[in-house]
Amino acid sequence: MDKADYFINSIRETLSERPDVEEKNMFQCVSFMVDDKLCIGVRKDALLCRIGRQQAETELAQGHCTPMIHNGRTMKDFVFVDLDSLTGNRQLPYWIDLCLKFNPIAKASKKKK
Repeated sequence: MDKADYFINSIRETLSERPDVEEKNMFQCVSFMVDDKLCIGVRKDALLCRIGRQQAETELAQGHCTPMIHNGRTMKDFVFVDLDSLTGNRQLPYWIDLCLKFNPIAKASKKKK
């Protein structure tokens, strides 16, 4: 099992009790939707976390992550966390908790017709 698969399975297990979780492939990630909103995801080398602009600014200032840039635009509610950094004192549950805390106030994206 590679590193990304390990984190995907860990997130899957953590969220397994929730009835409102759906897995999708988005942004080159295995993404976990909570309440129809992108919450957290894993790609080959990074965790995609939707934690909100204010928390993202705090984490970025502390050097714990990098901004998400999509199509040349910085996505202010999202950050990438290097999977290798998750073995230190910033463990996966910390990031999952931040994502779940922001999820109720996150805006759902518009449904494509």
